[in-house]
Amino acid sequence: MTLILRQWGWNPEWNERFEPWRRQGCTPGRVALEHKHLYTVYTEHGELLAEVAGKLRYEAAGRAEYPAVGDWVALSVRPEEGRATIRGILPRFSKFSRKVAGSVTEEQIVATNMNTVFIVTSLNQDFNVRRVERYLVLAWESGANPVVLLSKADLSDRIEEAVSAVESVAVGVPIHVISSLENKGLDALAPYVGEGQTVALLGSSGVGKSTLINRLAGADVQATGDIRLDDGRGKHTTTHRELIALPGGGLLIDTPGMRELQLWDADDGLGASFQDVEQFAAQCRFPDCRHDREPGCAVRTALSDGSLDRARYQSYVKLQKELAYFARKEDKALQAAEKNKWKKIHQANKKRHIRT
Repeated sequence: MTLILRQWGWNPEWNERFEPWRRQGCTPGRVALEHKHLYTVYTEHGELLAEVAGKLRYEAAGRAEYPAVGDWVALSVRPEEGRATIRGILPRFSKFSRKVAGSVTEEQIVATNMNTVFIVTSLNQDFNVRRVERYLVLAWESGANPVVLLSKADLSDRIEEAVSAVESVAVGVPIHVISSLENKGLDALAPYVGEGQTVALLGSSGVGKSTLINRLAGADVQATGDIRLDDGRGKHTTTHRELIALPGGGLLIDTPGMRELQLWDADDGLGASFQDVEQFAAQCRFPDCRHDREPGCAVRTALSDGSLDRARYQSYVKLQKELAYFARKEDKALQAAEKNKWKKIHQANKKRHIRT
């Protein structure tokens, strides 16, 4: 296990998982940057530009089976050319996914193999608890540990109120108040970005992710931008996902600002994020209670006596409906793909029969 690979998170566990690929003559590498049809990968031979092998491309059922930033991959390398071919992807222990932008119902993997997800939200007028809830659902679903960072503390005089609001929706999740501009609260983040640890940063544009990265990296590795004074929202400064090495041996995956974050297959994450709502639901008289007019509904009782916040419950229902909607669309898309697959097979068989 070389020192070069270790600085990108390689460890004995990855080394063991890679052994079957090593016997095939492959070299390990970690995806650091995704381009159009190409990837920047870090290997023991240095930085290489890689493309996906034809077999891997042919067997991929969708975008989720292509490499993503954070993946460890098996490569055939051509160091003299600075190029490589990706033959396979090592199993991911965590992944952060969302629905692709637009009307297509398909999974887009934002980052993989991260230990922690930093959910960054700023303490200016763009502060939004409902958005934090949405990020928490996907963070829990990813398999990584969520941590909420309340940034730009230097711009707020209502910090305690904001912390209390986030605590009410992020039960048991660490919350840190920081100011990258004044270097306040950053020391508390050290345990998350230690040697071999990978952290993904998530948050809307303008919350201070790029400035935070520059502080943690000790250099200006990311461009920063101003925010609009009228609503506190930021301009996009990060336009791609990228793996960044930190001086202490940790790694950061920066992501483009995502304001309208559409969920993807996050039933478990929904349950983890809304444990309070689901605990009340479990006390209902009927297991299939819709919390509408059914007798013995513990959820309606909790809403009436104030035990359950109505806005939080409405957020839960909204996210639940969104997940159900995309699940139905995905089922239809899968059915259409299967139908198209068999249509092509029948057409090919028909042509062979005509020739014979």
